[in-house]
Parts: sequence; structure tokens; C-alpha cells
Amino acid sequence: MHQVSTLLGWIKGPRTFKALLALAVFLPRPLHAQITRVVIDPMRSEAVEGGKVFGSAGAYERLIGFAYGELDPNDRRNALIQDIQLAPQNARGKVEYVTAFSLIKPADVSKASGLLFYEVVNRGNEGRARDEFLMKRGAVILRSGWQGDIPATDEGAWGGKTYSVRVPVAKNPDGSSITGPVLIQFWNMVGNTSPLMVLRRPTAYRPASMDTRQATLTSTTSLSNDGQMGPVTTVPSTEWAWANCTETPFPGNPDPTKICLKNGFDSALLYQLVFTAKDPLVLGVGFAATRDIVSFFRRATQDSQGTPNPVAGRITRAIGTGRSQTGQYVRTFINLGFNEDLSGRVVWEGAIPDIAGRQLGLNFRFALPDGTATLYVPDTQGALWWSDWEDTLRGHEPAGLLNRCLATNTCPKVFETFGSGEFWGLRMSAGLVGTDGAADIPLPADVRRYYSPGTTHGGGRGGFAVVPESPPSSMMGACTLPSNPNPSSETGRALLVALDEWITRGKEPPPSRYPRLADGTLVPDTKGAMGFPDIPGVPFTDHFANPVFDFDFGPGLYPDDVTGILTKMPPTLKHVIPAMVPKVNADGNEVAGVSSVLHQAPLGTYLGWNITSAGFFESQRCAWLGGFVPFAQTKAERMAAGDPRPSLAERYGNPEGYVNAVRAAAERLVEERFLLREDADRLIRDASDLRFPSMN
Repeated sequence: MHQVSTLLGWIKGPRTFKALLALAVFLPRPLHAQITRVVIDPMRSEAVEGGKVFGSAGAYERLIGFAYGELDPNDRRNALIQDIQLAPQNARGKVEYVTAFSLIKPADVSKASGLLFYEVVNRGNEGRARDEFLMKRGAVILRSGWQGDIPATDEGAWGGKTYSVRVPVAKNPDGSSITGPVLIQFWNMVGNTSPLMVLRRPTAYRPASMDTRQATLTSTTSLSNDGQMGPVTTVPSTEWAWANCTETPFPGNPDPTKICLKNGFDSALLYQLVFTAKDPLVLGVGFAATRDIVSFFRRATQDSQGTPNPVAGRITRAIGTGRSQTGQYVRTFINLGFNEDLSGRVVWEGAIPDIAGRQLGLNFRFALPDGTATLYVPDTQGALWWSDWEDTLRGHEPAGLLNRCLATNTCPKVFETFGSGEFWGLRMSAGLVGTDGAADIPLPADVRRYYSPGTTHGGGRGGFAVVPESPPSSMMGACTLPSNPNPSSETGRALLVALDEWITRGKEPPPSRYPRLADGTLVPDTKGAMGFPDIPGVPFTDHFANPVFDFDFGPGLYPDDVTGILTKMPPTLKHVIPAMVPKVNADGNEVAGVSSVLHQAPLGTYLGWNITSAGFFESQRCAWLGGFVPFAQTKAERMAAGDPRPSLAERYGNPEGYVNAVRAAAERLVEERFLLREDADRLIRDASDLRFPSMN
């Protein structure tokens, strides 16, 4: 059995997985390690909002604690975790981890509805936007750590608000450090010292040597949207140091977490550091930690030491959801087979990967899961679609995100939700039409796709304000256009109810609604193909959307699973795969998808893209954020500006006319089950309070 299990540990690919799964059912089954101990901290647990009553579910309490787990590295459900065979084992031959969690439940647990809502925390940070909505419906809410490179010191200093998971460090069999390449980019830098940052958070990895001759630091004056760098200059190894120079002149105080430039950073340049790191974290353990803690609270009565499960017997189904980075996590969690628990049961009956079109680069050696859709990130290397689909451009075998769960009959029902910001900044279109963009990829029977047109990443604040918000800022710098207020939250709440009804009652959800090639609503990212109008003050650049890059990271990476070892950094660029984007109307507003009330009764043009106002990426896409261009209030005003879009007065006549448009849109959405009655009534009231200065 050990030889077969060891072989399973190095399996890469769903096809081989299916074949060996068929063999494994005839072999003796190992004893499965899982959550061994749950510790709830009474000093940090508390009543929610001082004992506030949430509908028929009553008061809620929030339990804070730690879950201790063990993994059998030879179990096929764990064997795909990169480097788990190189992680230290305890006396029982198991790999240990501990994860922080919070459990929000009715104080009287008999009032729980049966729904366990698992929210994958984003970069360790919880989001409570849906908590009251869920608590009024009697849900139990669970959050836990999964990202092992988030710093964790002692048990009293992490968990509850910032969630991490302690994972092991992989070592060579002789105990020596494993090494490998890591690449980090810096831009808009000032001063002479910078920490090794990935999306504003220090990386957990340290150089194997602080000899700068063993690393390469370069700079460039430009980086185009298609991945082409301008002239590259290598910074001499004598001109920089692994050091902190903020208080001590160059070469400063030695520090493996920072680099210091002798002559300081130039904010007009992009810097790229490639170094050999040591001691990789076994970050894929985070997937198993999520699987095991959900399974424990979903089904267990107590832990191995007799500590009772506080919601034992009260959970009938679970829904897992993540947004952005954690939406990618949900997709990869399913793809790698972690929706099957250690007893072969379903973990989540339903899943909502929100505003995420890629997989998450977590399960490869020296992974940097805080990274986003920038250059040299491998998260689009794998399968991006739910159905089996042949990736002929990149030469990959037919694959889909559901291959493994289909083989074990453990797939969840999936609602894939996203908006315009994901098309423009986060490489969404390949998941809909493949890398060749030749045809719409069909959805499996248990997957629905819902698109929120004209939204920024995550949706806007909503409301019906006439005066636009200030421009947002992104990782690229400050944006030019005002923030896009168009919301997606109301649609999300209605869809959560629909998914739960699909799981519990078998009630069919609303049909999928999203841009497609077949009906001409998904087009190349050019002004002509989109039909984008000439709006004063809004420059439009063809091929502005973020393309998919096909890289060669070396033979150690298995692309469909984004699993393995990266050996070529920077990688070789093989293909640039153009993006497709939604078609727009004469106002510049998108025409396909589930339009919000605000989008159906628009106050301007709602864009999924914005423009960086200054810095290294000036005039390029402002990351994944969207902009807003308000309509003129009167015909005279728009004519003076040369704006082809009808004014508010021309569209609605007076404030009452606008309220009527809002009411009609809200009623349509309620009938289609994309808006809850309670939200519709609130939106109509809010619109009634709006005053147009030139329409009164």
C-alpha cells in the first residue's frame, strides 16, 4: 500500500487520477487523519452585537478558537499537496497543522436553519457584509485560516480577525533546506529601502544566501499590456544589498526581508528581483485544513479528546464561497478534489466562486498566493473552465475544473458570479471561450453563471447619488475616473437564496445569464467591436484588457492543476492570448447579464475599467477597478460638452419619472428571482429620496 500511496502522491492530472482512483477502491483503506482537537477560547468568544436578536433565529454568539489537524501524506486525498511527502511527520506518520477559526451560531442552536455558510477569508481578513443577512435566516457562519504564509506568532495573537494556518516547512530527506527561484516586482518606489512585498504584504520567503551575486536585480522603463518590457538594465551586485538603509547608510543593516539600493529607487522604473529562496512552506495544506474543519462542524459530534462540536446534529448542508483571491481558492479547491472529505463525503453541497476567473497559485513550491493577475503569475496556466475542454493552443489534454469531483461523485452545485472588472482586469474571458476564443464552452448541468454588467471588481457601493465619488486607487496607483457605484450585492443575496433552494428543495435556479459569442455580446476588446461611443474626457485604447499569458515555467509545473515546481524565473513567454469583453450600447453600458436596478435606470456610464493617472503605469489600466462617467443633467449641458449620451432630463423628464424607471427595473428583477423583495422595496424608497438639481 505504501508504494501505491507514494505513487499517488506524485500524480499530476485528472485523467491519471481517475485511473488510479479505480485501482484504489480495491486496496485496503488507510486510517484517515483529520481534525484531532478543537480549542475554543472562552475569553475571546462573545455575544454578537451585545445579544441583538436576528429574526426568528434569535441572538447569536461568536466562538473563537483553533483546530488542530493531522494529514496522512499517503492518503490519495492528501497526496496531491505539493511537498507533503517532504514535510515533517509526527510519531504516527502524520503531517500536522493548526488553523484559527470563528464560528457564528445561534445562541440557542436549536434555532439554526441547517445551513453552514463557509466564507473563505481574503488574505486572512474576514468580511462580514453578509453576516446579518445570513443570521436572520438562521445560518451558521464558519471562517478559518487557509493561507499559511500569513505571519502567525503565538496563539493569542492570531485568529478571530486575522486568520492564518500554521503549515510545515518542506525539507530534503537529509534535513537540509530546499531551495528554488522566487521573482518579485517593485514599482512606484521611493527612498532607498523596500521590503520584499507581494500586493502590499511582505513575503514569507528568505534568500538562501545574502550574497547579492547570487541574485539578479533589474530595472526597466516600461512594461506594455502584452507583457513586453522596455530596455532592461541589470543593477550591479555592488549597488544593492540585502539590508535596511532607512537609518544606516548603504550597505545598511543586514536584513533578509528587505533590499537597499545604494542610489535609491527611481519611481519611474519597474524593478524585478529574482533570487534563490529557501525553506518552502507546504501551502497546499491550507486546502486540506478547509476540507477538514468544514467536515468536522458539518458532521462530527466531538473531537478525539471528547470536546463536543457546538453545532453537532444541526447542520444539514454547507455552502462555500470566496471573493476575488478566495474565489480562485474555491475553484482550485474543487479542481484538486478537496470537496471530498476523508470519509468520501461531500464537503460543500454548494459553492459560489465570486469575481474570480482563474485558479489560485497556492499548491506549488514557493507559491505567492497574495499575487494577482500581473505578469509571471501562473494562475491562468491551468484549466479555467468547468466542462472538459481541449486547450489546443497550449497543447494541454482536455480538462475541466470538475474532473476529480465527478470521479468521486462529490461535486457541489456551483454559482459562478462576476462582473465587468473581471473581464478587463482579471482575465475572465478564457474561462468562457477557451484560449482560442472560437466557441462558447458549454456549462455542466450543475453549474450556473451570472454576470453583473458594468461593475467594478466586487461591485460598487450602490445608491442613487448624482455627484460621483472620488477616483479610487489600485495597486497600480491612483485612477483617473470617478469610482463606479454600480452594485452587485443585491444580486448576490438573491442568488444565495436561490442556491440554497436548489440544494434543499431541488428548485431550479434562474437560467445562466452572461455574455456569449453566439449572440454577439462577447467581442474583441476594441472600440469598434464593442461599439463604444465617443464620450468627452474618456480616452479608449484598443486591446486595453488584461490578456492571458502562456508561459513556460519549466517542466516541473503541471499546468492544469497549477501544481508542482517552478524552475524558470522569469518564465519564457510563449503566447499572448487576447481578451474578449462585453458589447455595449450607445451609452457605453454593457448589454448582457443580470443588470442591477441602477444599471437599468442609469445615471451615467458604468465601466469595468479605469485609467491609471500617474506613476510607472500611467495611462494604462488601473488594475481591476472600474470607472463612472455621469450623464449631463440637461440637454443644453450635454450639447455644450459634445456628449452624445442623452441627459437625465431627456431620459426621465423629472424625479418621478426616474422613480418609475427604478420601480419597473426592481419589479422585473424580483420576478426573475435576481432581487429579493426586501431589497426591491428599499431601492425604490432610496430612489424616491433622490433630487436632481436641474429636474426639480
